[in-house]
Amino acid sequence: MVSIDSGSGLANATIQQRLVPVRLFYDFLMEDGQRDSNPVGRGRYTPGRRRGGHERGLVPRLTKLPWIPTEQQWMDVLAVAAEEPIRNRVMLALAYDAALRREELCSLRTDDFDPAHRTLRVRAETTKNRLERVVPYSAPTGVLLSGYLAHRARISRARGPLFLSESRRNHAQPLSLWTWSKVIRRIALAADVPRFSTYTTRHLCLTDLARMGWELHAIATFAGHRHTDSTLTYLHLSGRDLADKLSRGMEQIHGWRVQMLARLGEPMKEAVSQ
Repeated sequence: MVSIDSGSGLANATIQQRLVPVRLFYDFLMEDGQRDSNPVGRGRYTPGRRRGGHERGLVPRLTKLPWIPTEQQWMDVLAVAAEEPIRNRVMLALAYDAALRREELCSLRTDDFDPAHRTLRVRAETTKNRLERVVPYSAPTGVLLSGYLAHRARISRARGPLFLSESRRNHAQPLSLWTWSKVIRRIALAADVPRFSTYTTRHLCLTDLARMGWELHAIATFAGHRHTDSTLTYLHLSGRDLADKLSRGMEQIHGWRVQMLARLGEPMKEAVSQ
């Protein structure tokens, strides 16, 4: 049997999703009179029960912080990515620069970009919560993008999806989500960073913004979050920097307390001198 915390097998969120149809099936059987109870119960509030009146579901719901790579792991990934075709390199750069989800990245179109202001439009229909946003990208990514556009013109001059397949089977067709996932998986294994995924660049970008001191609402707008609850995750991820600030603050407080203690000894010194 595989433990949920072992790092093997299905993720907790996946288990929760797969339990839903099973639970609904048993709900149907209960409504049809074929069963008296549902063995795949829900967690629910029950007045009078111990521990605050909450009855746990069949599988506990876990909320974990997203994984982000160390600086060395990130450098290892970039070293491998540097050998990739220009399409894959510009996709990785945009995924980090603009904190794009996989669907948002693969759905970009040639007319979504404003090179003059180095911004791109993430269309509402491609986002998770149907919120359109405009986000910037860096100058190095702009150089990569220019190079890719010249390369893309040799595949197809038609406007439309930005990233195209170059395989013989799907030549000049829009790049699929699964193809991009396979590219990232190959890079991750080659860099010996197996936990690196298509979402890692987004998590890393938003965490870096929190490290730089961006305000909560600014990060939420950049990420396309409807509520700031999701954005708080990245403030927690930047805890190492908060710990440094706390350490520096504690040093100041400690120094202040030592100074105050020193003042307590001043009247005694005066008494001795008299």
